[in-house]
Amino acid sequence: MKKSNRRPTAFVIISTNHGTMLVNRHDYRLVRGSGYGVGYELLKTSSYEQEEVDTVLRLLQTRKQNFGDGVVAIDCGANIGVHTIEWAQFMYGWGEVISFEAQERIFYALAGNITLNNCFNARAIWAAVGAENGHIKVPVPDYFVPSSFGSLEIKKTDRTEFIGQEIDYSEDKTITTQMMSIDGLKLNRLDFIKIDIEGMEMDALKGAESSLRHMKPQLLIEKLKAKKNDIQKICKKMGYKIAPLGINLLAIHESDPVSTKIKELK
Repeated sequence: MKKSNRRPTAFVIISTNHGTMLVNRHDYRLVRGSGYGVGYELLKTSSYEQEEVDTVLRLLQTRKQNFGDGVVAIDCGANIGVHTIEWAQFMYGWGEVISFEAQERIFYALAGNITLNNCFNARAIWAAVGAENGHIKVPVPDYFVPSSFGSLEIKKTDRTEFIGQEIDYSEDKTITTQMMSIDGLKLNRLDFIKIDIEGMEMDALKGAESSLRHMKPQLLIEKLKAKKNDIQKICKKMGYKIAPLGINLLAIHESDPVSTKIKELK
C-alpha cells in the first residue's frame, strides 16, 4: 500500500500567453490591495511584461536585419524564463538565447520551461552574473511563503528590499553558487543583453566590458536598484546612446543603425 505523504505544493503548471509554464503559486507580494511578482502577473493575467517583451523582440529583429542570422541574446536574471521563451520562439532558425538564473529552485523551473516549450535554441545556466568568474553565496528563501522571489537580492545592503519574508544572509543559510562574467563566456558574437539582477547590474557590466567594446550588443538594464548615473557613465564611455524604457535603461551603440531612432538621455 502506498504511504500517504502530505506535503505542500509550490510549483504548478499553467497555460500562459508565453506558453505552458512552471510557476510558483506563492510568487507574489501584496501591497496596499495590489501585488507584484512574476507568478502574480502570470496567474492573474496570463502574461508578464508583454510590452517590454515585444520591444525586445523588435530589437532582436533589427539585429537580424542589420547583422544577419546567428543572433545571440543573453538573459541575465531570467527567473522562470518569460523573456527567454519568447526570444527563443521568435528567433527559431536564426538566433539563440543564453539564460542565467542564480536561485537554484527557480533555475529548475527555468530549465523546465525551456524544455516544455521545446526551445532548443535556448540554454539555461545556473549561475549569478558578476564582474568575474568565481563563486558567490546566494541566500535561500522559503519558497512556500508568499514573496516576490524575483526581487531577491544576492548582496545585502542597507536598502535591501523586503520581498515578503525576512531573508537570512548568514553563512549556513546560503548556498555556494557559480558566478560568471559575460566576458568569460568568450563568445564570438553577442547582439543583446538584458540585465535584471537586483542591484548587481554594475557588476555584470564590468564583467562584460570586453564584449561591449568588441561586439557592441544592445543593452536593456533595470535601474531600480542600480545607480543610474554609474550605468550611464560606463555605457557612454564605450560609445553607447542611452534612453529610458520603463524601469529600464536602453543602451544602443552609436554604430548600430537603431541608435539614430532613440531619444537619448542627457
